[in-house]
Amino acid sequence: MEPIRRVFSLRINSPILSGLLYSFMWMFLGALALSLLLWASNLSEEDLFLYTFLIHGIAAAFGGIVSGKRAGNKGWYYGCLTGLLYGIMLIVIGFLALDSSLSFSDFTLIGTVLFGGAIGGMFGVNLRK
Repeated sequence: MEPIRRVFSLRINSPILSGLLYSFMWMFLGALALSLLLWASNLSEEDLFLYTFLIHGIAAAFGGIVSGKRAGNKGWYYGCLTGLLYGIMLIVIGFLALDSSLSFSDFTLIGTVLFGGAIGGMFGVNLRK
């Protein structure tokens, strides 16, 4: 029974990679919630600008919590690094998929996810104790 459990259990040892995985999971859940909000109400896509920053900040905070908890120390560092990589991946995906260029909102996004990741990392380190 133990070999079967080892085959089907996946554990990511890197705190940053596990934080990124959780960040993208929360981002997908937030995108689904925003899609349902857009479908169920009379909002337009331009009205969701603030909500997207909020979703990305929350996703980076949850990723920071996971990375800080897995690291055990330097939560702000691991949270910031997780948030930074999350933000860079979002910008690269937007650049490649939508052919968008860098704008002021991209730098605002980087600042939001850096702050969210750092706060999450600080909380994550303290969850371990």
